[in-house]
Amino acid sequence: MRKFIVATKNKGKIKEIKEILSEFQFEVLSMEEVGIDKNIEEHGSTFEENAMIKAKEVYKATGEMVMADDSGLEVDYLDGAPGVYSSRFAGEGATDRDRNDKLLKLMLGVPFEKRTARFVCAIAVILPDGRHFTVKGTCEGYIDFEPRGSNGFGYDPLFYIPEYDMTIAQMPAEEKNSISHRGKALRLMVQQLKKHLDMPQAKEL
Repeated sequence: MRKFIVATKNKGKIKEIKEILSEFQFEVLSMEEVGIDKNIEEHGSTFEENAMIKAKEVYKATGEMVMADDSGLEVDYLDGAPGVYSSRFAGEGATDRDRNDKLLKLMLGVPFEKRTARFVCAIAVILPDGRHFTVKGTCEGYIDFEPRGSNGFGYDPLFYIPEYDMTIAQMPAEEKNSISHRGKALRLMVQQLKKHLDMPQAKEL
């Protein structure tokens, strides 16, 4: 069975990816399951660059098919911040609440129509012969005036979607996955995998 290594230690993410790749004959494994236990520094300026940085590190160590992702929140009023710094927005060691509190303070007094934002997820995949591609999924919404809901994590309690009249954190998991940035990116990844696995030529990294 062909190995498909996911550059993450997140078991929830591994489970989600196993489900979406169920039509392929892949053995989906985490970094830890193949003996890689290190923090890969993300120094890219875009989500795509960070995803590829992680994918390359794991590919160099294994030579197997690898997938890595990078995601975050872009707020238009803040010129796209926090962007690739979403997890470090309130400093090292900060909690989700710390990050949400900082975002709310920066958005204080900003009217609803100017609170547009999007979640972004970029995925990089490297095939065993070195061919590679990236895909990106987005989810559009607004930054709410206060946190609502407990089903999500990160910025989910502040991310309001008008069509559903609720935040991401108020949505059932199945509904969230159908519209989420990661869900969209994963479905695009599957489409690209089907195309690339039929392509014989190799491409240098």
